[in-house]
Amino acid sequence: MAERFDVIVVGAGMAGNAAAYTLAKGGLKVLQIERGETPGSKNVQGAILYADAIEKIIPDFRDDAPLERHLIEQRVWVMDDASYMGTHYRSEDFNKPPYNRYTIIRVHFDQWFNKKAREAGVLTICETTVTDLLIEGGKVVGVRTDRQGGEIRADAVILADGANSRLAVKAGFQPEIKPENVALAVKEIHFLPQETIEARFNIGEDEGVVIEMAGKISAGMMGTGFLYTNKESITLGVGCMLSDFKEQKVTPYELLDRMKAHPSIAPLIAGSEMKEYAAHLIPEGGYHAIPQVYGEGWMIAGDAGQFVNGLHREGSNLAMTTGMLAAQTLIELKAAGKPFSAANLAGYKQKLDDSFVMKDLKKYRRMPEIFHKNKQFFTTYPDLLSKAAQTLIRVDGVDKKTKEKEIRKSFVASRSLFGLIADAFKFWRAVE
Repeated sequence: MAERFDVIVVGAGMAGNAAAYTLAKGGLKVLQIERGETPGSKNVQGAILYADAIEKIIPDFRDDAPLERHLIEQRVWVMDDASYMGTHYRSEDFNKPPYNRYTIIRVHFDQWFNKKAREAGVLTICETTVTDLLIEGGKVVGVRTDRQGGEIRADAVILADGANSRLAVKAGFQPEIKPENVALAVKEIHFLPQETIEARFNIGEDEGVVIEMAGKISAGMMGTGFLYTNKESITLGVGCMLSDFKEQKVTPYELLDRMKAHPSIAPLIAGSEMKEYAAHLIPEGGYHAIPQVYGEGWMIAGDAGQFVNGLHREGSNLAMTTGMLAAQTLIELKAAGKPFSAANLAGYKQKLDDSFVMKDLKKYRRMPEIFHKNKQFFTTYPDLLSKAAQTLIRVDGVDKKTKEKEIRKSFVASRSLFGLIADAFKFWRAVE
Protein backbone atom coordinates (compact mmCIF):
# COMPACT_ATOMS: atom_id res chain seq x y z
CA MET A 1 0.00 0.00 0.00
CA ALA A 2 1.65 3.20 -1.22
CA GLU A 3 -0.70 5.42 0.76
CA ARG A 4 0.76 6.99 3.91
CA PHE A 5 -1.14 7.48 7.15
CA ASP A 6 -0.82 9.68 10.18
CA VAL A 7 -1.30 6.68 12.48
CA ILE A 8 -1.54 2.92 12.17
CA VAL A 9 -3.45 1.15 14.95
CA VAL A 10 -2.70 -2.56 15.34
CA GLY A 11 -5.71 -4.39 16.75
CA ALA A 12 -9.48 -3.88 16.75
CA GLY A 13 -10.34 -4.72 20.33
CA MET A 14 -11.39 -2.25 23.01
CA ALA A 15 -8.12 -0.30 23.06
CA GLY A 16 -7.61 -0.35 19.30
CA ASN A 17 -11.14 0.79 18.48
CA ALA A 18 -11.01 3.52 21.13
CA ALA A 19 -7.73 4.81 19.72
CA ALA A 20 -8.81 4.61 16.07
CA TYR A 21 -12.18 6.28 16.66
CA THR A 22 -10.68 9.11 18.73
CA LEU A 23 -7.93 9.72 16.16
CA ALA A 24 -10.38 9.87 13.26
CA LYS A 25 -12.71 12.23 15.12
CA GLY A 26 -9.63 14.38 15.74
CA GLY A 27 -9.03 14.68 12.01
CA LEU A 28 -6.10 12.28 11.61
CA LYS A 29 -5.74 9.80 8.76
CA VAL A 30 -5.93 6.35 10.39
CA LEU A 31 -5.35 2.79 9.25
CA GLN A 32 -6.44 -0.01 11.59
CA ILE A 33 -5.17 -3.55 11.02
CA GLU A 34 -6.89 -6.59 12.57
CA ARG A 35 -5.74 -10.19 12.11
CA GLY A 36 -9.18 -11.65 12.80
CA GLU A 37 -11.79 -12.27 10.12
CA THR A 38 -13.80 -9.36 11.57
CA PRO A 39 -13.31 -7.07 14.57
CA GLY A 40 -14.19 -9.13 17.63
CA SER A 41 -14.15 -12.46 15.82
CA LYS A 42 -11.58 -13.76 18.34
CA ASN A 43 -13.73 -12.56 21.27
CA VAL A 44 -16.83 -14.72 21.16
CA GLN A 45 -17.33 -14.61 24.91
CA GLY A 46 -19.31 -12.21 27.06
CA ALA A 47 -17.77 -9.37 29.02
CA ILE A 48 -18.57 -6.38 31.21
CA LEU A 49 -18.72 -2.88 29.75
CA TYR A 50 -18.05 0.13 31.97
CA ALA A 51 -20.23 2.99 30.84
CA ASP A 52 -18.00 5.80 32.08
CA ALA A 53 -15.10 4.80 29.82
CA ILE A 54 -17.07 4.38 26.58
CA GLU A 55 -19.20 7.45 27.36
CA LYS A 56 -16.08 9.63 27.32
CA ILE A 57 -15.44 8.41 23.76
CA ILE A 58 -18.97 8.05 22.36
CA PRO A 59 -21.36 9.98 24.64
CA ASP A 60 -24.53 8.63 22.99
CA PHE A 61 -23.37 4.98 22.82
CA ARG A 62 -26.55 3.78 24.55
CA ASP A 63 -28.63 4.76 21.52
CA ASP A 64 -27.53 1.83 19.39
CA ALA A 65 -24.76 -0.19 21.08
CA PRO A 66 -25.52 -3.94 21.42
CA LEU A 67 -25.94 -4.09 25.21
CA GLU A 68 -27.20 -7.14 27.08
CA ARG A 69 -28.20 -6.21 30.67
CA HIS A 70 -27.39 -3.33 33.01
CA LEU A 71 -25.96 -4.60 36.29
CA ILE A 72 -27.90 -3.86 39.47
CA GLU A 73 -26.31 -6.41 41.79
CA GLN A 74 -22.73 -7.36 42.69
CA ARG A 75 -21.98 -10.53 44.62
CA VAL A 76 -18.59 -11.62 46.02
CA TRP A 77 -18.23 -15.23 47.11
CA VAL A 78 -15.42 -16.88 49.08
CA MET A 79 -15.82 -20.60 48.42
CA ASP A 80 -14.73 -23.93 49.81
CA ASP A 81 -15.59 -27.27 48.21
CA ALA A 82 -19.24 -27.33 49.29
CA SER A 83 -20.28 -23.81 50.31
CA TYR A 84 -19.64 -20.11 50.01
CA MET A 85 -19.88 -17.04 52.16
CA GLY A 86 -19.74 -13.51 50.89
CA THR A 87 -21.42 -10.20 50.33
CA HIS A 88 -24.15 -8.90 48.06
CA TYR A 89 -24.73 -5.32 47.06
CA ARG A 90 -27.93 -4.52 45.20
CA SER A 91 -29.15 -0.99 44.68
CA GLU A 92 -32.10 0.58 42.93
CA ASP A 93 -29.74 3.47 42.14
CA PHE A 94 -28.03 1.14 39.64
CA ASN A 95 -31.46 0.53 38.11
CA LYS A 96 -31.88 4.16 37.06
CA PRO A 97 -30.50 5.55 33.80
CA PRO A 98 -27.83 6.34 32.89
CA TYR A 99 -26.75 2.84 33.87
CA ASN A 100 -23.23 2.29 35.19
CA ARG A 101 -22.24 -1.18 33.91
CA TYR A 102 -23.53 -3.57 31.29
CA THR A 103 -22.94 -7.12 30.18
CA ILE A 104 -22.09 -7.44 26.49
CA ILE A 105 -21.15 -10.08 23.94
CA ARG A 106 -17.74 -9.00 22.70
CA VAL A 107 -18.10 -10.09 19.10
CA HIS A 108 -21.20 -7.90 18.71
CA PHE A 109 -19.84 -4.94 20.64
CA ASP A 110 -16.45 -4.94 18.92
CA GLN A 111 -18.12 -4.95 15.51
CA TRP A 112 -20.36 -2.06 16.55
CA PHE A 113 -17.42 -0.09 17.96
CA ASN A 114 -15.37 -0.63 14.82
CA LYS A 115 -18.33 0.42 12.65
CA LYS A 116 -18.37 3.70 14.57
CA ALA A 117 -14.64 4.08 13.91
CA ARG A 118 -15.09 3.43 10.19
CA GLU A 119 -17.97 5.91 10.04
CA ALA A 120 -15.59 8.46 11.61
CA GLY A 121 -13.10 7.87 8.78
CA VAL A 122 -10.91 4.95 9.87
CA LEU A 123 -9.78 2.50 7.19
CA THR A 124 -9.96 -0.98 8.75
CA ILE A 125 -8.28 -3.98 7.14
CA CYS A 126 -9.07 -7.42 8.59
CA GLU A 127 -7.56 -10.88 8.04
CA THR A 128 -4.15 -9.21 7.98
CA THR A 129 -1.28 -9.89 10.37
CA VAL A 130 1.35 -7.29 11.15
CA THR A 131 4.58 -9.31 11.12
CA ASP A 132 7.07 -6.54 11.93
CA LEU A 133 7.40 -2.88 12.75
CA LEU A 134 9.34 -0.83 10.22
CA ILE A 135 12.16 0.89 12.10
CA GLU A 136 14.52 3.39 10.50
CA GLY A 137 17.12 5.30 12.44
CA GLY A 138 15.64 4.03 15.70
CA LYS A 139 12.16 5.36 14.84
CA VAL A 140 9.05 3.36 13.99
CA VAL A 141 7.91 4.50 10.55
CA GLY A 142 5.26 1.92 9.74
CA VAL A 143 4.50 -1.79 9.66
CA ARG A 144 5.10 -4.86 7.52
CA THR A 145 2.14 -7.20 7.00
CA ASP A 146 1.71 -10.73 5.65
CA ARG A 147 0.18 -9.39 2.46
CA GLN A 148 2.15 -9.12 -0.76
CA GLY A 149 3.85 -5.73 -0.87
CA GLY A 150 2.53 -5.24 2.63
CA GLU A 151 4.77 -2.44 3.90
CA ILE A 152 2.70 0.51 5.07
CA ARG A 153 4.11 3.76 6.42
CA ALA A 154 2.81 6.13 9.06
CA ASP A 155 4.05 8.85 11.38
CA ALA A 156 3.14 6.76 14.43
CA VAL A 157 2.00 3.25 15.34
CA ILE A 158 -0.21 2.33 18.31
CA LEU A 159 0.15 -1.28 19.43
CA ALA A 160 -3.16 -2.56 20.80
CA ASP A 161 -2.62 -6.18 19.87
CA GLY A 162 -3.44 -7.91 23.13
CA ALA A 163 -1.81 -9.40 26.21
CA ASN A 164 1.03 -11.13 24.38
CA SER A 165 2.19 -8.36 22.03
CA ARG A 166 4.61 -10.19 19.76
CA LEU A 167 5.36 -6.97 17.88
CA ALA A 168 6.55 -5.16 21.01
CA VAL A 169 8.68 -8.13 22.03
CA LYS A 170 10.12 -8.60 18.55
CA ALA A 171 11.03 -4.91 18.33
CA GLY A 172 12.69 -5.05 21.76
CA PHE A 173 10.26 -2.61 23.37
CA GLN A 174 9.38 -5.07 26.13
CA PRO A 175 10.56 -8.50 27.31
CA GLU A 176 8.65 -11.75 26.90
CA ILE A 177 5.69 -11.76 29.23
CA LYS A 178 6.42 -13.84 32.32
CA PRO A 179 4.05 -16.73 33.21
CA GLU A 180 3.61 -15.27 36.70
CA ASN A 181 2.36 -12.01 35.16
CA VAL A 182 -0.40 -13.41 32.98
CA ALA A 183 -3.56 -15.37 33.73
CA LEU A 184 -5.18 -17.90 31.47
CA ALA A 185 -8.96 -17.59 31.71
CA VAL A 186 -11.49 -19.97 30.21
CA LYS A 187 -15.10 -19.00 29.64
CA GLU A 188 -18.30 -20.66 28.56
CA ILE A 189 -21.64 -19.19 27.55
CA HIS A 190 -24.65 -21.22 28.70
CA PHE A 191 -27.96 -20.44 27.04
CA LEU A 192 -31.25 -20.37 28.96
CA PRO A 193 -34.63 -18.74 28.35
CA GLN A 194 -34.72 -15.13 29.42
CA GLU A 195 -37.50 -15.72 31.95
CA THR A 196 -35.49 -18.56 33.55
CA ILE A 197 -32.48 -16.33 34.07
CA GLU A 198 -34.62 -13.59 35.57
CA ALA A 199 -36.33 -16.01 37.95
CA ARG A 200 -33.09 -17.65 39.12
CA PHE A 201 -31.35 -14.37 39.82
CA ASN A 202 -34.39 -12.43 41.04
CA ILE A 203 -34.06 -9.74 38.39
CA GLY A 204 -36.36 -7.99 35.98
CA GLU A 205 -36.14 -7.48 32.24
CA ASP A 206 -32.75 -6.01 31.20
CA GLU A 207 -31.47 -6.18 34.81
CA GLY A 208 -28.30 -8.15 35.50
CA VAL A 209 -26.14 -9.71 38.20
CA VAL A 210 -22.39 -10.33 38.41
CA ILE A 211 -20.80 -12.82 40.81
CA GLU A 212 -17.06 -12.82 41.49
CA MET A 213 -15.61 -15.85 43.24
CA ALA A 214 -12.38 -16.76 45.03
CA GLY A 215 -11.19 -19.62 47.16
CA LYS A 216 -11.08 -23.37 46.59
CA ILE A 217 -12.41 -23.15 43.03
CA SER A 218 -8.90 -22.15 41.93
CA ALA A 219 -7.47 -25.39 43.37
CA GLY A 220 -4.80 -23.67 45.42
CA MET A 221 -3.69 -21.43 42.55
CA MET A 222 -3.82 -17.65 42.39
CA GLY A 223 -7.05 -17.02 40.53
CA THR A 224 -10.73 -16.15 40.57
CA GLY A 225 -14.01 -17.21 39.01
CA PHE A 226 -16.85 -15.14 37.62
CA LEU A 227 -20.44 -15.42 36.46
CA TYR A 228 -22.74 -12.82 34.95
CA THR A 229 -26.06 -12.68 33.23
CA ASN A 230 -26.77 -11.80 29.62
CA LYS A 231 -30.24 -11.54 28.09
CA GLU A 232 -30.58 -15.20 27.17
CA SER A 233 -27.35 -16.68 28.45
CA ILE A 234 -24.98 -16.89 31.39
CA THR A 235 -21.25 -16.27 31.01
CA LEU A 236 -19.08 -18.08 33.52
CA GLY A 237 -15.42 -18.86 33.76
CA VAL A 238 -12.30 -19.12 35.85
CA GLY A 239 -8.77 -17.85 35.44
CA CYS A 240 -5.46 -18.56 37.17
CA MET A 241 -1.89 -17.49 36.68
CA LEU A 242 -0.18 -19.31 33.84
CA SER A 243 2.78 -20.15 36.08
CA ASP A 244 0.44 -21.94 38.51
CA PHE A 245 -1.17 -23.98 35.74
CA LYS A 246 2.28 -25.10 34.62
CA GLU A 247 3.34 -25.97 38.16
CA GLN A 248 0.23 -27.87 39.22
CA LYS A 249 -0.40 -29.50 35.84
CA VAL A 250 -4.13 -28.82 36.04
CA THR A 251 -5.83 -27.95 32.78
CA PRO A 252 -8.04 -24.84 32.69
CA TYR A 253 -10.97 -26.88 31.43
CA GLU A 254 -10.68 -29.31 34.37
CA LEU A 255 -10.84 -26.33 36.69
CA LEU A 256 -13.90 -24.97 34.89
CA ASP A 257 -15.64 -28.34 35.13
CA ARG A 258 -15.05 -28.40 38.90
CA MET A 259 -16.45 -24.91 39.17
CA LYS A 260 -19.62 -25.81 37.24
CA ALA A 261 -20.16 -28.82 39.52
CA HIS A 262 -19.97 -26.74 42.71
CA PRO A 263 -23.29 -27.01 44.60
CA SER A 264 -23.67 -23.22 44.55
CA ILE A 265 -23.05 -22.92 40.79
CA ALA A 266 -24.70 -26.02 39.36
CA PRO A 267 -28.30 -24.93 40.09
CA LEU A 268 -27.73 -21.59 38.35
CA ILE A 269 -26.83 -23.25 35.03
CA ALA A 270 -29.01 -26.36 35.33
CA GLY A 271 -30.74 -27.22 32.05
CA SER A 272 -28.64 -24.78 30.04
CA GLU A 273 -27.09 -25.43 26.66
CA MET A 274 -23.39 -24.59 26.38
CA LYS A 275 -22.68 -23.20 22.90
CA GLU A 276 -19.50 -21.19 23.19
CA TYR A 277 -16.12 -21.79 24.80
CA ALA A 278 -13.09 -19.52 24.72
CA ALA A 279 -9.68 -19.18 26.32
CA HIS A 280 -8.03 -15.82 26.80
CA LEU A 281 -4.78 -14.47 28.23
CA ILE A 282 -5.25 -11.67 30.77
CA PRO A 283 -2.24 -9.60 31.89
CA GLU A 284 -2.34 -9.46 35.68
CA GLY A 285 1.22 -8.54 36.59
CA GLY A 286 -0.01 -5.14 37.72
CA TYR A 287 1.87 -1.91 38.12
CA HIS A 288 5.37 -3.39 38.27
CA ALA A 289 4.82 -5.39 35.07
CA ILE A 290 3.92 -2.37 32.92
CA PRO A 291 6.55 -1.99 30.19
CA GLN A 292 7.77 1.16 28.50
CA VAL A 293 4.62 2.37 26.77
CA TYR A 294 6.01 4.90 24.29
CA GLY A 295 9.07 5.58 22.19
CA GLU A 296 10.15 7.02 18.87
CA GLY A 297 6.96 6.87 16.82
CA TRP A 298 5.17 4.22 18.86
CA MET A 299 2.82 3.73 21.83
CA ILE A 300 1.24 0.74 23.56
CA ALA A 301 -2.36 0.62 24.83
CA GLY A 302 -4.72 -1.87 26.44
CA ASP A 303 -3.73 -5.41 27.40
CA ALA A 304 -0.47 -5.06 25.47
CA GLY A 305 0.62 -2.59 28.16
CA GLN A 306 -0.53 -4.79 31.10
CA PHE A 307 -3.34 -2.34 31.86
CA VAL A 308 -5.64 -4.60 33.90
CA ASN A 309 -6.87 -4.11 37.47
CA GLY A 310 -6.92 -7.72 38.63
CA LEU A 311 -8.43 -7.13 42.07
CA HIS A 312 -11.51 -5.35 40.74
CA ARG A 313 -11.66 -7.40 37.52
CA GLU A 314 -11.48 -4.25 35.41
CA GLY A 315 -9.98 -4.45 31.96
CA SER A 316 -12.19 -3.02 29.22
CA ASN A 317 -12.38 0.41 30.86
CA LEU A 318 -8.60 0.57 31.20
CA ALA A 319 -8.22 -0.57 27.59
CA MET A 320 -10.60 2.07 26.24
CA THR A 321 -9.11 4.80 28.41
CA THR A 322 -5.50 4.05 27.43
CA GLY A 323 -6.46 3.87 23.76
CA MET A 324 -8.23 7.22 24.02
CA LEU A 325 -5.33 8.87 25.86
CA ALA A 326 -2.82 7.61 23.30
CA ALA A 327 -4.96 9.07 20.53
CA GLN A 328 -5.43 12.38 22.31
CA THR A 329 -1.66 12.71 22.72
CA LEU A 330 -1.15 12.34 18.97
CA ILE A 331 -4.01 14.71 18.14
CA GLU A 332 -2.53 17.41 20.35
CA LEU A 333 0.95 16.98 18.85
CA LYS A 334 -0.43 17.06 15.31
CA ALA A 335 -2.34 20.26 16.03
CA ALA A 336 0.81 21.85 17.47
CA GLY A 337 2.88 20.77 14.48
CA LYS A 338 5.21 18.72 16.66
CA PRO A 339 6.83 15.43 15.58
CA PHE A 340 5.86 12.12 17.15
CA SER A 341 9.20 11.77 18.90
CA ALA A 342 9.78 9.92 22.15
CA ALA A 343 10.25 13.22 23.97
CA ASN A 344 6.87 14.45 22.77
CA LEU A 345 5.08 11.10 23.22
CA ALA A 346 6.11 11.20 26.89
CA GLY A 347 2.93 13.23 27.23
CA TYR A 348 1.03 9.94 26.90
CA LYS A 349 2.71 8.59 30.03
CA GLN A 350 1.86 11.81 31.86
CA LYS A 351 -1.79 11.46 30.86
CA LEU A 352 -1.76 7.88 32.13
CA ASP A 353 -0.21 8.92 35.44
CA ASP A 354 -2.88 11.58 35.90
CA SER A 355 -5.71 9.14 35.18
CA PHE A 356 -7.41 6.53 37.35
CA VAL A 357 -5.58 3.86 35.34
CA MET A 358 -2.14 4.33 36.88
CA LYS A 359 -3.47 5.58 40.20
CA ASP A 360 -5.43 2.36 40.74
CA LEU A 361 -2.66 0.10 39.45
CA LYS A 362 -0.16 1.85 41.72
CA LYS A 363 -2.49 1.47 44.70
CA TYR A 364 -2.54 -2.33 44.20
CA ARG A 365 1.08 -2.64 43.07
CA ARG A 366 1.96 -5.15 45.82
CA MET A 367 -1.04 -7.41 45.29
CA PRO A 368 0.29 -9.77 42.57
CA GLU A 369 3.45 -10.68 44.47
CA ILE A 370 1.75 -11.02 47.86
CA PHE A 371 -1.09 -13.24 46.62
CA HIS A 372 1.22 -15.28 44.42
CA LYS A 373 3.48 -16.11 47.37
CA ASN A 374 0.71 -16.66 49.92
CA LYS A 375 -1.64 -19.30 48.58
CA GLN A 376 -3.28 -19.69 51.99
CA PHE A 377 -5.61 -16.87 50.92
CA PHE A 378 -7.02 -19.26 48.28
CA THR A 379 -6.95 -22.48 50.32
CA THR A 380 -6.75 -22.25 54.12
CA TYR A 381 -8.86 -19.17 54.73
CA PRO A 382 -11.88 -20.19 52.62
CA ASP A 383 -12.04 -23.43 54.64
CA LEU A 384 -11.65 -21.62 57.97
CA LEU A 385 -14.29 -19.02 57.13
CA SER A 386 -16.78 -21.64 55.99
CA LYS A 387 -16.29 -23.78 59.10
CA ALA A 388 -16.59 -20.70 61.32
CA ALA A 389 -19.86 -19.67 59.70
CA GLN A 390 -21.26 -23.19 59.91
CA THR A 391 -20.25 -23.49 63.58
CA LEU A 392 -22.03 -20.27 64.51
CA ILE A 393 -25.14 -20.92 62.44
CA ARG A 394 -25.68 -24.56 63.41
CA VAL A 395 -27.98 -24.92 66.40
CA ASP A 396 -26.78 -27.94 68.36
CA GLY A 397 -27.07 -27.12 72.06
CA VAL A 398 -23.53 -25.74 72.34
CA ASP A 399 -23.35 -22.24 73.78
CA LYS A 400 -22.07 -19.39 71.62
CA LYS A 401 -19.06 -18.59 73.82
CA THR A 402 -17.81 -22.14 73.44
CA LYS A 403 -18.34 -21.92 69.70
CA GLU A 404 -16.35 -18.70 69.50
CA LYS A 405 -13.48 -20.31 71.41
CA GLU A 406 -13.60 -23.26 69.02
CA ILE A 407 -13.41 -20.92 66.02
CA ARG A 408 -10.46 -19.00 67.44
CA LYS A 409 -8.70 -22.26 68.23
CA SER A 410 -9.17 -23.52 64.66
CA PHE A 411 -7.69 -20.32 63.18
CA VAL A 412 -4.66 -20.41 65.49
CA ALA A 413 -4.13 -24.13 64.90
CA SER A 414 -4.14 -23.61 61.12
CA ARG A 415 -1.99 -20.50 60.90
CA SER A 416 -0.60 -19.77 64.41
CA LEU A 417 -1.13 -16.43 66.10
CA PHE A 418 1.96 -14.96 64.45
CA GLY A 419 0.83 -16.30 61.07
CA LEU A 420 -2.61 -14.73 61.43
CA ILE A 421 -1.11 -11.35 62.29
CA ALA A 422 1.36 -11.63 59.41
CA ASP A 423 -1.39 -12.61 56.95
CA ALA A 424 -3.58 -9.70 58.05
CA PHE A 425 -0.66 -7.35 57.47
CA LYS A 426 0.05 -8.86 54.05
CA PHE A 427 -3.59 -8.52 53.01
CA TRP A 428 -3.67 -4.92 54.18
CA ARG A 429 -0.46 -4.21 52.24
CA ALA A 430 -1.97 -5.76 49.11
CA VAL A 431 -5.06 -3.56 49.09
CA GLU A 432 -4.08 -0.41 51.02
